[in-house]
Amino acid sequence: MHDVLVVGGGPVGLYTALLLRRAGLDAVVLERRTERSRYSRAIGIHPPALAALESAGVAAALIARGVRIREGTARSRGEYVAGVSFGGLPGAHPYVLAVPQAVTEEVLENMLDDEYPGTLRRGVAVGRIHDAGDRVFADTRSEGVSGVLAAALVIGADGARSSVRGAAGISAPGLTYPDCYVMGDFADSTVHGSTAVLYLEPGGIVESFPLPGSVRRWVVWVGCPVERPTAGGLAALIAERTGVGVEAGSNSMLSAFEVRSRVARRFVAGRIALVGDAAHEVSPIGGQGMNLGWLDAERLVPIIAASLLDKEDVGLRLRSFETDRRKAARRARRIAHLNMALGRPLPSAVLTPRNRLFAGLSRVPAVHSGLTRAFTMQ
Repeated sequence: MHDVLVVGGGPVGLYTALLLRRAGLDAVVLERRTERSRYSRAIGIHPPALAALESAGVAAALIARGVRIREGTARSRGEYVAGVSFGGLPGAHPYVLAVPQAVTEEVLENMLDDEYPGTLRRGVAVGRIHDAGDRVFADTRSEGVSGVLAAALVIGADGARSSVRGAAGISAPGLTYPDCYVMGDFADSTVHGSTAVLYLEPGGIVESFPLPGSVRRWVVWVGCPVERPTAGGLAALIAERTGVGVEAGSNSMLSAFEVRSRVARRFVAGRIALVGDAAHEVSPIGGQGMNLGWLDAERLVPIIAASLLDKEDVGLRLRSFETDRRKAARRARRIAHLNMALGRPLPSAVLTPRNRLFAGLSRVPAVHSGLTRAFTMQ
């Protein structure tokens, strides 16, 4: 019998477990993967999440292994269009930190293992979950052996296709957008250093972000799903749209994805709670998902501790958590929707005046400030 079972050992699940253990709760993380993924997905850590990570003593290790993005620029057909600077942001972190997700998971896992060995249990698949009213039972399977774990609460941090959400009977209506992307990491051949660059091109947007080790991530809008992307094909698309040559042989990560969005109708049902993509899936464009999950955990864990350790009635606090986090998810979805709209193909006759309007507005202080806050989840 545990206090909390956290299902999912990604960055959100690991951070949630670390906060739970530090609050004095007996928590375990159940992760079906037998080893940490080396595939880099989420890379951007925004200032509000950095502040939360700093309070948990995690930020310094990530900052030491990341790239601080202090500004972003938009270009089109070889010309500068507009730029935003994050230098005027309040707080201790006036930048977006770029860190490969594999590094983020490594830092969190090592910290959790150093402080609370045995909290993370790999190779454990979770099946049926039953909320019995006074406790929750989870069927598990590990190395061919079935078992049952009991806990006061279960937290689903198991991603957009959350089995925990399904077990709780929580619906999460979704939208599929007409946007597909190919993404890859290559040796940095540009002169942009630590600046993020958006190429607003007639054929669709190309995004470019710095990563540690003189690597850049490239994200390219494409018209339809790509089942088997190749490094050469992506390099050709980048060159065709932006004129930037990248070395296909230096590719270290490659993927393609479609865009979906969903927000669960509830984040808490009985003794089951949801955080991260299990609660709200937003477009990866803008890099908000992982950050939202960490901020979910920051709000939820003190409520759980008050309930289990101090025996407080936390009904009102749970309702406030759910209301506020749903609001944050909807705001993130709106920003992602605008980001995608900005990146869709446009004929030159429309793209040119649109870019001029964008450039003019970005020079208005209030608009510039709004763009900066939107891009950094302020």
